[in-house]
Amino acid sequence: MSARPIKLAVVGATGAVGRAVLEELGEREIPLSEMRLFSSPRSEERTVEFRGDELEVEPLGERSFRGLDVALFAAPREVARHWAPKAWAEGCAVVDTSGAFRGEADVPLVVAEVNPGAVAGYRARGIVAGPSGPVLPLALVLAPLHRAAGLERVAATVFYSASGSGHGGVRQLETEVVALLNGEEPEPSDSSHRMGFNLVPQVGEVAEGGHTSEEVGVGAELRRVLALPDLRTAATLVRVPVFYAHGIAVNLRTSRRLAAEDARALLREAAGVKVLDVPAERVYPMPMLAVNDDAVLAGRVREDASQENGLALFVVVDNVRGAAANAVRIARMLHAPASGPGPADGKLH
Repeated sequence: MSARPIKLAVVGATGAVGRAVLEELGEREIPLSEMRLFSSPRSEERTVEFRGDELEVEPLGERSFRGLDVALFAAPREVARHWAPKAWAEGCAVVDTSGAFRGEADVPLVVAEVNPGAVAGYRARGIVAGPSGPVLPLALVLAPLHRAAGLERVAATVFYSASGSGHGGVRQLETEVVALLNGEEPEPSDSSHRMGFNLVPQVGEVAEGGHTSEEVGVGAELRRVLALPDLRTAATLVRVPVFYAHGIAVNLRTSRRLAAEDARALLREAAGVKVLDVPAERVYPMPMLAVNDDAVLAGRVREDASQENGLALFVVVDNVRGAAANAVRIARMLHAPASGPGPADGKLH
């Protein structure tokens, strides 16, 4: 991979994922020749610390992306929809975490450790999409199991943390918990039922058949990332009163028997996965262990005797940090010499 410094932009730099992107860039010490930060004019923060310097946070404008190599979008969907094409028109490739382009066939959906070759498809529109919060950890743990034994079916129950809804979700849970601990009834939320000390079995809008849009999306995205168009999937997403890190109870069936011990060994060797699996000593994945960690934590691996070739396991990921780390890895791949030309001047600057 090229060591040539990158001219980089972060759009949504003051949001949760944007800040995680900056932390990731700082920790990885990726060489940068230019760094520009953009955010909504409504943002109260006009500077952000990065690698010991205070960088100005700018509003987006018509020529914001001129001369840049890659822009990491950690902004709302409507912002990505409007500005990503403008970035590509200036020769700046886009890595989008918002979900605005995940369902579009001519935009590659990429988990860096699982399907890096798909990045080449960015040339169609200059955009690479990162997957939704639950799909990233699912892809990382399922890919090695599929290579070893073939996947036939995956069912996932996702315990969806407040941070999956951004700063607003975290603030809502914090406000509600404080009120409830003081014997007060929280103010009702416009967006959902109370999260504090509650479980809400809906993430996304309810679609045909009673599934939510996010549940349908988990299956569709997983099939794309794993290149398994016939994979049978089922997902249930439940909002839980946890600030950061999604947990996922996974049940799967493989084509060939895969013993739990062998599955554990495969996961220990998998990129981006850490195995925590000594239940007798109460060692297993938990949200509090995943916060600020790029890796997916996997454990409670066991055989499911209720079906042939069945396995069950539990995984946890810091959804904010995971999305940021994946976006940064994709940006580095886009900047490699094989990335190819952009539309504005025949090259990525």
